[in-house]
Amino acid sequence: MCKPGGTCTAGGHWSAGCPTLISSKMPYFAKLLLLIFCLVLLVESRKHRRRRWTGQLEVQRASRIYKKNHDVTKTWKGKTEQLLRVNNHDFTMRPAFGGPAIPVGVDVQVESLDSISEVDMDFTMTLYLRHYWKDERLSFPSTTNKSMTFDGRLVKKIWVPDVFFVHSKRSFIHDTTKDNIMLRVFPDGHVLYSMRITVTQMCNMDFSRFPLDSQMCSLELESYAYTDEELMLYWKNGNESLKTDEKISLSQFLIQKFHTTSRLAFYSSTGWYNRLYINFTLRRHIFFFLLQTYFPATLMVILSWVSFWIDRRAVPARVSLGITTVLTMSTIITGVNASMPRVSYVKAVDIYLWASFVFVFLSVLEYAAVNYLTTVQERKERKLCERFPCTCGIPHSQFMMLDENCSESDANSLAGYTRNQMVPEEEKQQKMVVHLAMSNECHSPRKRGQKGHVGLRIIRNSHAIDKYSRLIFPGTYIFFNLIYWSVFS
Repeated sequence: MCKPGGTCTAGGHWSAGCPTLISSKMPYFAKLLLLIFCLVLLVESRKHRRRRWTGQLEVQRASRIYKKNHDVTKTWKGKTEQLLRVNNHDFTMRPAFGGPAIPVGVDVQVESLDSISEVDMDFTMTLYLRHYWKDERLSFPSTTNKSMTFDGRLVKKIWVPDVFFVHSKRSFIHDTTKDNIMLRVFPDGHVLYSMRITVTQMCNMDFSRFPLDSQMCSLELESYAYTDEELMLYWKNGNESLKTDEKISLSQFLIQKFHTTSRLAFYSSTGWYNRLYINFTLRRHIFFFLLQTYFPATLMVILSWVSFWIDRRAVPARVSLGITTVLTMSTIITGVNASMPRVSYVKAVDIYLWASFVFVFLSVLEYAAVNYLTTVQERKERKLCERFPCTCGIPHSQFMMLDENCSESDANSLAGYTRNQMVPEEEKQQKMVVHLAMSNECHSPRKRGQKGHVGLRIIRNSHAIDKYSRLIFPGTYIFFNLIYWSVFS
């Protein structure tokens, strides 16, 4: 039988967690399973009671901590405007109106330098701009001397400095998910006013050394309405007022230095104003322009020299090579100027590209000269052949030797005999026709000296022009590169 107290006996047992009566006639194995089930239910019910008791204890502890950190200024039962007495003062006027200038300290934390545009001559920067001043009208009683923090809604009801960015093109305050504005008021009336701003500022750049240049840009802050007699704008901690993120980097520039300065700005119609400057220096990375501009231009110049090793009679090959290099250089120059502002002075990259273009163009003119002189020379040989048919079988090299020396002994050697060798008179006269035909042209070079002989040989032998060009063109271009990189690097 089961006892009324709810304890289990050896016969038919009744337990507080058992819904039914366990019959003594049930098998022993079934009795064991049912007993285990009852024990599990009992243990779970005790755990549930313990959790509820622990939760109540944690709530009591949290309430004690909350009471310990309790601040009267944070739990003011009235409105914020009543605590700060906003409605009791005219906040359209600056603090200490009619008295000395109110000092407003400024510090800036640069979050990112987003972009630099050479075409528009500007840069885009995202920063945290913070103002510090004291307005006794906002002082409030506090037992713990703790500040109160507000968002941008209170800013419209109190006086704040009217700082703006001089020479800025665009600027805005971030508003995701709310306006990124923070106002912190201390019991003694000191105010911290912070904003997150992105500004696009004009930067006067000098591209005379582009792309081997360094640019100096500045972000300028100034009060719009208040002169230096009414508002004194200053850097709160000197050079320490400017903080930058170490991860700031640009693809084309190396940021070398950030520093702050301040000076007075004068307007003829309104007076003197305090102006703050954030200055930074940018040095351009040259590697991109080496790959995209200098290296292709140098390859085109070297490619134009290949025509000096091509046969002078291969007109299509040399002409097509020259035209291709000229057009490629024109494309490179056009591409570089398309990404640059239209300045009225010569840039360093222009000097290099146009010098390379001149070298390519001169290689085309060199072949034009070679081709013209070759045509003139062949025309003279045809006329000589028509006048003296016996000279048609003489090689061209013998004409050049005869033209340079122009002596009877050389003519005899060309004819196949020496002065002491006896040959028939008719054969001698027939082979000396070349010397007689060119004797008038031989006397004038002899009077000019050795330099005249060399110059005449270069002019009459068009193949020699290619030989000299193989040395003159590379040597001159290497000398130009040495001067260029020593001056601009």
